[in-house]
Amino acid sequence: MSRLQVVSGKGGTGKTTVAAALALALATEGKRTLLVEVEGRQGIAQLFETEALPYEERKIAVAPGGGEVYALAIDPELALLDYLQMFYKLGSAGRALKKLGAIDFATTIAPGLRDVLLTGKACEAVRRKDRGGRFVYDYVVMDAPPTGRVTRFLNVNDEVAGLAKIGPIHNQAQAVMRVLKSSETAVHLVTLLEEMPVQETADGIAELRAAKLPVGRVIVNMVRPQVLDAEELELARTVPRSSVARSLSAAGLGGARRGGHAERLVDPLLGQAEEYAERYTLEQEQRSVLADLGLPSHELPLLAEGMDLAGLYELATDLRKQGMS
Repeated sequence: MSRLQVVSGKGGTGKTTVAAALALALATEGKRTLLVEVEGRQGIAQLFETEALPYEERKIAVAPGGGEVYALAIDPELALLDYLQMFYKLGSAGRALKKLGAIDFATTIAPGLRDVLLTGKACEAVRRKDRGGRFVYDYVVMDAPPTGRVTRFLNVNDEVAGLAKIGPIHNQAQAVMRVLKSSETAVHLVTLLEEMPVQETADGIAELRAAKLPVGRVIVNMVRPQVLDAEELELARTVPRSSVARSLSAAGLGGARRGGHAERLVDPLLGQAEEYAERYTLEQEQRSVLADLGLPSHELPLLAEGMDLAGLYELATDLRKQGMS
């Protein structure tokens, strides 16, 4: 597994949930994972049922086997202060700029600068080592922007390196791109078995490949359980209505003593089977589209009880069983 795991996906596919579950899955056997949020939505705090994350790395969960999950919500303004201190030693002058509103102005007027700071902070966590020369984090998982923006978000440092030919900005941008375009990074895309998310996933993969960014895996989220297989669905389409009514009566559902109500149950029952068959066919078509992308894929179930902390650990277990750890 690459040390930087970037998770993206169309809005509504549950990419933040998958990123959190992946961080838990990777934090096995004593490993340490950093889960990074870059969009300022505090989605990670909600999933782990904790207070809003500050701009600092904070332990939020313990994984089975004693591993630890830390989380960081990156604040672009504070990240810019770190950047100015790191490269220009501004210190109190940088804090004065913040008070004057210059930091907020800079990160608002130049959206590309925000992305530089966000990706740079994540890559710094990937490269960071302790005094003994060991990596502080075994893995860094980034909850990245949606599929439509993720390629430009990750590739912004390439543009910066081209604009700033020399100096610390150029060197920093190159260092970030060395991480993002190497085997240290994998960009995973989350989708649903629906036409629009699958098409956006295919388009996103094409954009990532064109930018020479390392595409990882496709994770299909919220997969409904399979109730009937193809053979059973064909039987449901062709079975005579009278046969279904007799079977219902024999099972005591609307028998003769109740005035033959079994007949009234046939149409709703077969209607449900028809709806399921249509959805099954559409989902199989989308699975075929995803298979043609030539990437490893994983499926996560739609949780019957909804998403809570227990469900998050359940999804992490599913990912581990499917080899994502």
